[in-house]
Amino acid sequence: MANLWKRGTCALALCVLLAPQARAEVKIVVGANGRKVIFNESVAQHARRFASHLLPVPDTDLEPLIVHYSEARSLDPKLVRAVIQAESGYNRKALSNKGAMGLMQLMPETASLLNVRHPYDPEENLRGGTAYLRALIDRFAGRLELAVAAYNAGPGAVEKHRGIPPYLETREYVRRVLALFRGDEPSTALSASQGPAVMAGHRKPYIIRNSQNQIVITTAIGGQR
Repeated sequence: MANLWKRGTCALALCVLLAPQARAEVKIVVGANGRKVIFNESVAQHARRFASHLLPVPDTDLEPLIVHYSEARSLDPKLVRAVIQAESGYNRKALSNKGAMGLMQLMPETASLLNVRHPYDPEENLRGGTAYLRALIDRFAGRLELAVAAYNAGPGAVEKHRGIPPYLETREYVRRVLALFRGDEPSTALSASQGPAVMAGHRKPYIIRNSQNQIVITTAIGGQR
């Protein structure tokens, strides 16, 4: 199951956030510091993803969906907005060089597991992304910094390293998301990682197969892992 849940690492400096029709124009080069840099990301999109504070949701139709699916998963909507901003900058058609798709950058395997058939549809993407984030928070016993690291590097990597993996891009990602969520400076976000990202009374999700033999997540009592 770990392999099914594993999400390919999408480094902040390596994400290609483009509509599918623009993929052929991507230019990735190695900078002077040895890190890969993308040149064709728009100024506005880059600024939104790398803003030092949480920005307002740019599309009015997205805010109700974010609130709805956050509350359905007992997540703080502010946390979900932080993940979206860091992942895609609210680009509905975002596609990373690892294949992650849409607002919450779902990998194909994760989208399939969550029965997200149209990952570029904002509602389906938010439904799947919030379910995945909720499951990771529960998997790591509410430790938000580990759940966020798993969202970036995959839960297997977090379990293997017994904490945030020693990947520069993952550590930067965790600092960034927690800083956006808490309003902290990125450099201090990891030390302030405990907080009300989840709401009391939420049932732990279970993975089952439904009558159509599809793998689904349920909070119903009696579900099997």
